[in-house]
Amino acid sequence: MATNTLKPGVVTGKAYFELVDACKSGGYALPAVNITSSSTANAALEAAAKANSDIIIQMSNGGAAFWGGPSLADSHNARVKGGVAACQHIHMMAEHYGVAVVLHTDHANRKFLPWIDDLLNFGEDYYKLHGHPLFSSHMLDLSEEDLKDNIETSARYLERMAKIDMSIEIELGITGGEEDGVGHDLAEGANTDHLYTQPEDVLAAYDLLTPIGHFSVAASFGNVHGVYKPGNVALRPEILKHSQALVQSTHSLANNPLHLVFHGGSGSEKAKIAEALSYGVFKMNIDTDTQFAYSEPVGNYVDAHSIAFKHQIDPKDGTPYKKFYDPRKWVRACEVGFADRLVEAFKDLESYGKSIAK
Repeated sequence: MATNTLKPGVVTGKAYFELVDACKSGGYALPAVNITSSSTANAALEAAAKANSDIIIQMSNGGAAFWGGPSLADSHNARVKGGVAACQHIHMMAEHYGVAVVLHTDHANRKFLPWIDDLLNFGEDYYKLHGHPLFSSHMLDLSEEDLKDNIETSARYLERMAKIDMSIEIELGITGGEEDGVGHDLAEGANTDHLYTQPEDVLAAYDLLTPIGHFSVAASFGNVHGVYKPGNVALRPEILKHSQALVQSTHSLANNPLHLVFHGGSGSEKAKIAEALSYGVFKMNIDTDTQFAYSEPVGNYVDAHSIAFKHQIDPKDGTPYKKFYDPRKWVRACEVGFADRLVEAFKDLESYGKSIAK
């Protein structure tokens, strides 16, 4: 039974499960925003506080590696320790923003399973010290594998995660596009049948994973990473409805028993987002739109103060330009743009003003 109130800060285990239930019962979803730095992490927290909404903050393997440092020769070590360092930063800061924060990893396909393995090593040690895990959940994206292999591998990982009060997110059906080395760009006119999940596959996953622990499903209904030319891909949220109905009828469950995830949220039609929410989606990933929202302000800032990015001192009159090229000025502009776009996402997902953290 959900309490409908959580302590501000990072939520894991039962607190995370209660948050998922609150989203679904309230008919809203949380944006899951990809971060790459303390700047984007702080901007995400700022947006959640402004919107008085709880939030999911996540890292792809590339985002974690960037946090660890692109100059490191050992990219695996960078993505593992970068991910851990990012979590430690957010665990330290999240409670001060007054909302509940979920920590999640995004899209680990087979070649990145060693990344998840080592994050779990850190997570298990963290659990022994603190009594709760480092991350709230991890995602395994084995959607390009055989269904049996996908869900059986996911089950093995969930057995390990459940022991430290973690959840797992799996993908059934393939989210189009490419993100940090997972997937590939979608060619115009390409066959997109693989982008649509079969409800029978979702039922098979439900049957295997439910006895083990808490899980969510990224069931593809035409989703793509990135923003593409209108009409290139058709979203069909009714697939989510059919998946929920099959699991519900097979097991005589209440409405919308599955915890569903909407990948590739950037650029999606607002009406399709609203429809997906009605079918039990509690989480929508957003990355491309927030990347642009972070980058656009710096372009505008440089245009407005271009001389300061060419000369420390004006070559004609000696005017110093430090107050303009100081990175805190333009990085802050980026953070504001990022946060403003996320506030829009909270409104689209109907989570604005609905934080259950007290």
